[in-house]
Amino acid sequence: MGGNNGRNLKAIEPGYHRMVVKLGTSLLTGGSDRLDRDMMSRLVSQMARLHKQGLEIIVVSSGAMAAGRQRLGLTRKIRDIPFKQVLCSVGQSHLMHIYEELFGRYEIPIAQALLTKADLSDRSGYLNARNTLLALLQLKVITVVNENDVVAVDELDEAKFGDNDNLSAMVANLVDADHLLLLTDIAGLHTADPRRDPAARLIPEVKHIDAEIECLADKAGALGIGGMVTKIEAARLATASGVTVIIADGREPDIIVRLAGGERAGTRFPPTTARLESRKRWLLSGLSISGRLVVDSGAALALQKQNRSLLAAGIKETEGDFDRGDLVDIYDAEGRHLGCGLVNYSSDEINLIKGAHSGEIATRLGIDFGPEVVHRDNLAVLQEVVK
Repeated sequence: MGGNNGRNLKAIEPGYHRMVVKLGTSLLTGGSDRLDRDMMSRLVSQMARLHKQGLEIIVVSSGAMAAGRQRLGLTRKIRDIPFKQVLCSVGQSHLMHIYEELFGRYEIPIAQALLTKADLSDRSGYLNARNTLLALLQLKVITVVNENDVVAVDELDEAKFGDNDNLSAMVANLVDADHLLLLTDIAGLHTADPRRDPAARLIPEVKHIDAEIECLADKAGALGIGGMVTKIEAARLATASGVTVIIADGREPDIIVRLAGGERAGTRFPPTTARLESRKRWLLSGLSISGRLVVDSGAALALQKQNRSLLAAGIKETEGDFDRGDLVDIYDAEGRHLGCGLVNYSSDEINLIKGAHSGEIATRLGIDFGPEVVHRDNLAVLQEVVK
């Protein structure tokens, strides 16, 4: 039923065990204002075939707003946020009904998970969501994840992922996925917008996301709600926690199956770090970053090469207002992101002791929580993958 059920297909590539597939609005609607059931059927067919071969899959699906507009028979676009939330509320159940029907053809049970940034910003919420999703995978259930738009609104930046690209990266981080597929209606990252510039070339692999890549993403055109810029942001987060990311055209025949079989298509972002344990994945997710520390070259070396704690002597600057126990990013003086960690001192206290030797802390502050501003046990340091 629905395809060749895996016959005449390449075996799943050894690196593929657990995959997050993000389906964008522009893909699911074919650029229209309503869901394209034929396209959804083709995508589900591919995932069903891989599921039967033992691949673990989580789907992060956009399209709730388009589904709500379609369900209510609305044609005009109203842009105020409460109305968008109404459309998503109506559309989410319609979207899930379609997925239930399509996966049901293959006798695959599905589940729904609606998440907000606030759900995952604290460690216990992160672990609860992780344990639930992993249990569903163990039961061979395909979970369809979306942002809970009824409570996550644009004005509350701290409570919203901002788009399903970043949500999918967070889910990939959450469940220790091997691969994240960002499927849209364009073949990947190009040197320019291929719909406007015939000379635009596909970039097949991006090993490092730097300012040049960010600039290319900005010029590559907006794709639905989540543009290429947000896809690059998602790739940065996912690759930092050991996940391979691929941006590809979901309209290509059997694209999910082909990628799972090892075929190169779209733009590939290899991991920038080795696989990380769950605690460090949560730290690097950046969901509750409160500030930033800038360190000198000696501290950067101690963190990255010597597995040392961050001491006050190595700190050059603080940014932001944070308290003891908050999570902060750590950068070197050249602006390179070294990692993040939980601080033992507030921003005000660090400003008084930065550059000082450990023995001076008590004198300067009148208190002493130890020589480490960030202890190595509370650090997640980005390490380059050794090729």
